[in-house]
Amino acid sequence: MPLSLDACVAQHIGDRQEQQDRAGLVQHPRKKGLVLAVVADGVGGQTGGAIAAGQVVLTAKNCLEQFSPEDQTAAQFLSDALNEAHMMIRLGRVLSEQDPNSTGVVLMLRGQGESMSAAWAHCGDSRLYQFRGSTPLLHTRDHSYVEQMIQKGYMTPEQAAVHPRRNVLVTSLGGEDAPLIDVGTAADLQGGDSFLLCSDGLWAYFSDAELARVIATFPAREAAGTLIDQARQRAGGHGDNCTAVILKVVVAPEAPPPPPRFRPLTT
Repeated sequence: MPLSLDACVAQHIGDRQEQQDRAGLVQHPRKKGLVLAVVADGVGGQTGGAIAAGQVVLTAKNCLEQFSPEDQTAAQFLSDALNEAHMMIRLGRVLSEQDPNSTGVVLMLRGQGESMSAAWAHCGDSRLYQFRGSTPLLHTRDHSYVEQMIQKGYMTPEQAAVHPRRNVLVTSLGGEDAPLIDVGTAADLQGGDSFLLCSDGLWAYFSDAELARVIATFPAREAAGTLIDQARQRAGGHGDNCTAVILKVVVAPEAPPPPPRFRPLTT
């Protein structure tokens, strides 16, 4: 059965004075069946955070035009795109005398007909989730202080969720050190699979199971609106910028057979 995508981008400023999240969803200008999604979050409300996040999205889009699957894997391309964004942000730091930093998560979906695959890369605590129907399959591991403590066994996920340093990152795009970038891939996608890219202003208020259930239940646009509305309610007037990009793999309806053609009778 042929596969297609149901996708959308949604954002809310939350209770902040400035929207420092940026997001994008674009098709390759020449290659059919190749889609790029990106979410970036200006780090910590620092001066220039919105500029840095915008640079991540712009760089990813510009790099997409140069992507050639014959010369480079999708995962390596996405890692290189984030590294290039890092360098561009560093250059902007020198020229603007501001202090721009950003997280970044990028996803590439490739395929036509009955075959579709995915690759992703991320830096910081903007996340990618993969679901199969209403079942969570994975989410990216944050580059954060509390995640390091969890991995070392010093803290539980429940303790991390309320820890005063839960928003402290150990890496970012635009920082003084080379960024930590993790990549992942998924092959043989099927109808009912879905991906969510989001900033911490969204994922902080949901379990993986809750996210999966909403995205499996509603079309992409309605699911995004539902999640943002619930995040706003749970934030209780103290919410961060909130961004979601949802991509759902759906089975495309089969085209109806052509009507029969009749040859006129001749006598």
